[in-house]
Amino acid sequence: MALEGRELVLGVTGSIAAYKAAYLVRELRRLGAGVTVCLSAHAQRFVGPLTFRTLSGRPVLTDLFDPRATEAVEHVALAERADAIVVAPATADLLAKAAHGVADDALTTLLLAARGPVLLAPAMDGGMWQHPAVVANVRLLRERGVTVLEPDTGELASGLVGPGRLPEVEAIIEALLARLGPQDLAGEHVLVTAGPTREPIDPVRFLSNRSSGKMGYALARAALRRGARVTLVSGPTALAPPPGARVVPVQTAEEMREAVLQHVDAATVVIKAAAVADYQARTVAPRKLKGKAELTLALVPTPDILGELAARRPRPFLVGFAAETDDVVAHARAKLQAKGVDVLVVNDVSRAGVGFEADDNQVLILDRWGGERALPRMPKSALADEILSHVLAIRAAAPDATRVGR
Repeated sequence: MALEGRELVLGVTGSIAAYKAAYLVRELRRLGAGVTVCLSAHAQRFVGPLTFRTLSGRPVLTDLFDPRATEAVEHVALAERADAIVVAPATADLLAKAAHGVADDALTTLLLAARGPVLLAPAMDGGMWQHPAVVANVRLLRERGVTVLEPDTGELASGLVGPGRLPEVEAIIEALLARLGPQDLAGEHVLVTAGPTREPIDPVRFLSNRSSGKMGYALARAALRRGARVTLVSGPTALAPPPGARVVPVQTAEEMREAVLQHVDAATVVIKAAAVADYQARTVAPRKLKGKAELTLALVPTPDILGELAARRPRPFLVGFAAETDDVVAHARAKLQAKGVDVLVVNDVSRAGVGFEADDNQVLILDRWGGERALPRMPKSALADEILSHVLAIRAAAPDATRVGR
């Protein structure tokens, strides 16, 4: 994981959203990072140091002149050790001080001493985010290379509705991973399909499968972190959209086909991770089918989206997925040959704990140049990065792999 062994500083300022920073510390620790928390004086009015000391397992920095500090100049030593500094929530006051170099407490002094990336997650109320002074401060910070996230929009503590809510923990961590990770997909447009499709039988019933969309969504998030522009064509799932992706929701295989064809010309890499239904009803009943008698459905094949993409000239680099239950390698090689894709990612969905609906996966990667690589069981989030790295390596090594037919 990208945060394993990383040293982070989390600054917390005086906002009602300060309580959410506790969840952020817990998640950063779960991902393997060491976290030192620095609280402003006003932050301590909302959440006390003991909370963060318990969650981080470390002393909390609250005073620029703390006599208990282990270093003579604690803020400088801490800034030099940190791989990144995150401030969440970052109030309008903190943004102004950071933009203009004010260093009047431990946190703002720490920001001036920062050597690594700085990420600020704003939270404020009452239209403050749109005030010209805040707009100017954010612009100045971004020009200097500081990552300032957009706040979420919704109901604020005052009861007003608008931009100013602290971004969700997931969005903050994704932005942090992007700052700390490689940007080897910068300039790329990655088109990902994910989830199942639903082929209607009547107004209330449909044919589908067990795909949760987790693998495709993990690939979309990983591509975003690595600098790509991402379009995610998604069948129905219970997953939150990856922050920063253009999400195109679809239901049926035909809708997915239309969405993919609409966006494929702009893509440099297409990853078909969706579990598209193989069959659809020949005729969809206009009303709910009733009765307990035996029912025979006439089924016809759905569109072969992967095959259609492979036949295009020119076309982007094309990655397909195959879910198998027996003779996995033989069936995978046959599909690679039949579909004409560049890379095929194959997994055995008959195994417990991997594949459909699971958080882990274990795959075999084949490519049309004869390469074969088995990846061990791992979380889908980690596997997504492994797949993307493998795809980039294959594409770089194969002279005809960038844009087939061009």
